[in-house]
Amino acid sequence: MLSTLQMPMPGALAKFRLPTGVQQRLQALLDQQDGGKKLTAAEKREAEGLVELAEWLSLLQLRAVRKRKEDAS
Repeated sequence: MLSTLQMPMPGALAKFRLPTGVQQRLQALLDQQDGGKKLTAAEKREAEGLVELAEWLSLLQLRAVRKRKEDAS
């Protein structure tokens, strides 16, 4: 059986972004890969971790926006 975890979603979370340096590093790794340069194993793990972080943050942002809309109704 799956259980759910409920936690408050601060409104400011909807505006939160990855720090500029983190976003730039992720973009550099993706550009490097798209440019045909093979990433090292460490770079590949780093890129995958940063992509997962960005996806998780996006999910939290969507939930925060949805919660704000529900609260406004």
